[in-house]
Amino acid sequence: MKKLENTLFGSLYPVKFGKDSEEIEGNDDSALFFTDRSANSVLSVYEDDGIKGEIVGTDGNSERKPVWVDEEEQTVNINIAKVNRLRKIRKEEDESVISGSDYVSRLRAQHVKLNPTTEWARFDSKAKNDTSDSDSDQDDGDIDTIFKTSEDLVVKSKSKLLPGLLEYARLADANAQDPSNGPINSVQFHRNGQLLLTGGLDKKLRFFQIDGKRNTKIQTLFVDDCPIKKACFTPDGSQVILSGRRKFFYSLDLVKAKLDKIGPLVGREEKSLESFEISPDSKTIAFLGNEGYILLVSTRTKELIGTLKMNGTARAVTFANSGQQLLSTGGDGQIYHWDLRTMTCFHKGVDEGCITGTALATTPTGNIFAAGSDSGIVNIYNRDEFLGGNKKPMKTIENLTTKVDFMRLNSDAQILAICSNMKKNSMKLVHIPSFTVFSNWPPANRTLQYPRCLDFSPGGGLMAMGNAAGHVLLYKLNHYQHA
Repeated sequence: MKKLENTLFGSLYPVKFGKDSEEIEGNDDSALFFTDRSANSVLSVYEDDGIKGEIVGTDGNSERKPVWVDEEEQTVNINIAKVNRLRKIRKEEDESVISGSDYVSRLRAQHVKLNPTTEWARFDSKAKNDTSDSDSDQDDGDIDTIFKTSEDLVVKSKSKLLPGLLEYARLADANAQDPSNGPINSVQFHRNGQLLLTGGLDKKLRFFQIDGKRNTKIQTLFVDDCPIKKACFTPDGSQVILSGRRKFFYSLDLVKAKLDKIGPLVGREEKSLESFEISPDSKTIAFLGNEGYILLVSTRTKELIGTLKMNGTARAVTFANSGQQLLSTGGDGQIYHWDLRTMTCFHKGVDEGCITGTALATTPTGNIFAAGSDSGIVNIYNRDEFLGGNKKPMKTIENLTTKVDFMRLNSDAQILAICSNMKKNSMKLVHIPSFTVFSNWPPANRTLQYPRCLDFSPGGGLMAMGNAAGHVLLYKLNHYQHA
């Protein structure tokens, strides 16, 4: 009975040692013990059952064998000249048909080229064997200290972005699932870094979930009476403000999924509210009005709470000091600094070499700001020095030859994007710490068409650019780890 039970179910009785263990007769030792084949090797690959016990890959000089091999790779042929994306893996200009195995190896090499890995993640047995005994002894001693602290084992790098060449990779278009039928006038990332909105003259506001591969479209909102000139999230991420060349504007509540039409503003006769900026504290919207007026509207009540008056026409505004101050420029070529707590202008200065100011951008801390003009000149100022009377810019960027229509700084203020709508590929990325332009942007082998807007993700890892052809080009900036 015990033999039958042991054969069918294994040993059902506790293991006894000594003389009593002989009472279980005929019991197979294999039911009680087993051999751990992986004890002598971290990476063990077993051959088929005919060669049991042989471990492949334990020798430091031997190569690891693939677990599975596709036999069709040796027989299939692929024409890489027919598909535009595959032409980049050609080794010769007239090369067209290659074998499947060669195709796989070239794709792997292209992937490694676009996504370089760090040195510590590479499997290099020679480097491990060449390590001196003193280093290994020191490492063994450090193991004890690792478990005696609660600090992070991996410290994120906060190195500065280097000038010269910008490391980036082209991803699938952000709006590839639903391209626009008209020019893209606005692109912006949500504060979570995954949601992107696009708006244009086709009167459609689109939302996409950005992952760099599929970029799934979430929703499309059609605004029948307003071609969208500008649309953006409020910094707190709860609303979307959109406007066009109309007397009114729209507010979309993302929580309630409700679209409200606001305007015209009481006491004002503006024919267009197409240009505006939202304060970093999400409390105030500054619209550009007629005859140099700047209209301040409450984000909560959507009512006019104040007006500011410039001497010339108002062309661009930007907030500073967490929304407590406002910078503006326009037709008189001067830069105004406003205190929104007292609704007064506390400083006014001439932008050097500027006849008409067209664009403004400030860093999150507000210590540096950039001013663009209709001649294509961009001046970068130290704000403290500018307010102190030194009107000389720290650097003048002269790479654009037509009117500066748009400027945007990334989250850590190391990259300034400047663009003009009037010329193809008229976009430059400026390295702020060195005040130099990245030489490999725009890409030499690809046209950007007529760029109209751009935005960086909150973490700096993604950059989206909308053009007049209705496409939103998406790029990954390799220096930044998070979107």
